[in-house]
Amino acid sequence: MTPYARRGVHGQIVEALARRILGGEIPEGATLDLVALQSELDVSLTALRESLKVLAAKGMVDARQKRGTFVRSRADWNLLDADVLRWQFEGGRKTEADRALLQNLAEVRAIIEPAAVRLAAERRTEADLAALDEAIAAMDRAESDPAHAVDADLAFHRALLTATHNELLERMEMVIESGLAHRDRIVHSSPHSEDPLPAHRAVLDAVRQRDPSAAEAAMRALLEQAGRDLDRIETPDDMKGSGGK
Repeated sequence: MTPYARRGVHGQIVEALARRILGGEIPEGATLDLVALQSELDVSLTALRESLKVLAAKGMVDARQKRGTFVRSRADWNLLDADVLRWQFEGGRKTEADRALLQNLAEVRAIIEPAAVRLAAERRTEADLAALDEAIAAMDRAESDPAHAVDADLAFHRALLTATHNELLERMEMVIESGLAHRDRIVHSSPHSEDPLPAHRAVLDAVRQRDPSAAEAAMRALLEQAGRDLDRIETPDDMKGSGGK
């Protein structure tokens, strides 16, 4: 999926504003000074207004008479939107909100993926197995290349959702991939993470054997390993910031 907000100058405006809002530079409730933003971003007022329509559709801003355009409460933001998730994670920040969102996504994955893989084990086709095999092969080839490792891991989990042959579950890739990509970029850049291939192969083996219970157990084990990897990497920084507690 190609995120809408990366397309051309218009997309750059959307992305710049979104990152400022998500990073707290433009706080919730703040009224936007469109003239100042137009000058600062060196864009036309028309382009700025069109970009704000994109953020309005994602629940991030609104416009009212006598108040102007303002940032809505975070509770109103469409946090399941793929662009909003990507902006949140690609901003290079390590705020409590970022950590909380990553934990929330881990919990969503723990609910969705074990159940999804049961369906995949029951419904997978030879084409599905071929896609999963290719993803595993790509993970093996990308062992020393973090960027390719991330792409291969995303391909594996995408193929699993596709193998459910449930259109709504397939659409969940938009939510899962954003959090998974962020976690993968952190983990695959660290020398301290566990080898992910055995856990992924265990999932694939169970799906290939049409064993839903084994597939679910393997997926839960994979997610537990993913959690350990992230904890192992983030705990030292957390401890430094909290006096070692």
